[in-house]
Amino acid sequence: MDALNNPQLQQLINQEKERAMANEMIAKLTSACWDKCITGIPGSKFSSSESSCLSNCAQRYIDMSAMIVKRFHSMQ
Repeated sequence: MDALNNPQLQQLINQEKERAMANEMIAKLTSACWDKCITGIPGSKFSSSESSCLSNCAQRYIDMSAMIVKRFHSMQ
């Protein structure tokens, strides 16, 4: 059987692509939210305003990503 026609191989490739996209999204989220919310030299723990900012930033990023995915799926 040709490797490109192997459904198990295709499933594995798709899973790896999804994993890579998720890792990329997490890296972008971390970078964007860190730059926005952590303005000074971080201490041993985040201040309450930093924690709140990071949480809100991450939630907005996830919400926007989900909205974009839904929009692309509706266009297909």
